Amino acid sequence: MTRSHITSHVLDAATGTPASGVPVRLEQRGVDGWRTLADGVTDADGRVSSFGPEALPAGRYRVTFDTETYFASLGKTAFYPEVQIVFTLADVDAHYHVPLLLSPFAYSTYRGS
Repeated sequence: MTRSHITSHVLDAATGTPASGVPVRLEQRGVDGWRTLADGVTDADGRVSSFGPEALPAGRYRVTFDTETYFASLGKTAFYPEVQIVFTLADVDAHYHVPLLLSPFAYSTYRGS
C-alpha cells in the first residue's frame, strides 16, 4: 500500500490520546469551487489510513475535521463544530502531513512531516 500524498493525524489534547472516530474530508480548490477528493474517519491511532490520491497537482487544498461528531460521541459539546485547514500544495514531490491538536475549546495545527 502506498502512502497518500496528504495525510492527517488528530490528537485530543484534553485527554492526551489520539482522537478516534473523527470524520475528515479532503477537498481541492478548482475554478468552480471545492471538489471532494476523499472522505475518511480517524482510526484508533487518530489517523486516516487512506486519505486521497498518491499524487496530487500543485494547488489549494482543504481538510475539514467534523469535531462536533467526535465530541458528541464523548458526550461533550464543542465550541468549534468543525475545523477547516486550507493550505497550498506547492511541491508535487513532497509529502504533506496536516495534524490537528484538538480540545473542546481550542485547536492548533502545523505542517507535519
